[in-house]
Amino acid sequence: MRLSPTYLLFKDLVTGLLITLRTFFRKPVTVRYPHEKVQVFPSFRGRHAMVVDPETGKPRCVACLKCSVVCPSRCIKIEYEVDEKTGERRLREYILEALRCVYCGYCEEVCPVGAIVLTEWFEYSGRCREDLIFNLEKLVQNWKEHVAKWDKEFYENKYWVLKGVPLKLKPAPRRMGLVVKIKGVKVDG
Repeated sequence: MRLSPTYLLFKDLVTGLLITLRTFFRKPVTVRYPHEKVQVFPSFRGRHAMVVDPETGKPRCVACLKCSVVCPSRCIKIEYEVDEKTGERRLREYILEALRCVYCGYCEEVCPVGAIVLTEWFEYSGRCREDLIFNLEKLVQNWKEHVAKWDKEFYENKYWVLKGVPLKLKPAPRRMGLVVKIKGVKVDG
């Protein structure tokens, strides 16, 4: 039995109309951005920021270079100097190219002191390439902007606690997670 082309065309047309009618009465899935904003989940990986130590007002980075080593896109460049008296590394420059970043979150997972953070901020752009190359000052400014909008007293990032690793195998700073007090403490540098 052979079906006529008219029947096949009519059947496809009716099927399409039924699908349209079914979805016509459902809630729309599109969002009229920027007039409507969607909820950003706490695990969202957005704009980079350098966490500032609330007591000293300085970046928490200890220049261990772990973030630049683990970065798959090689977008992090760190310059440091060694204090001759104490032998400690001091961060001189931290450059992060946001255009090269794949936002994998490895840098914040591997950081032993929780210095680099991928915030929930996703609305950022630049007029030229240099606007999206974050130096240390810009990363600290990103942190201050992020903290200014934070409504809680403490900031804790879920990537600061390593998952899937037994507690006794975690380094001491990672066993309980890293928490930064941000309310009631001077954050300016």
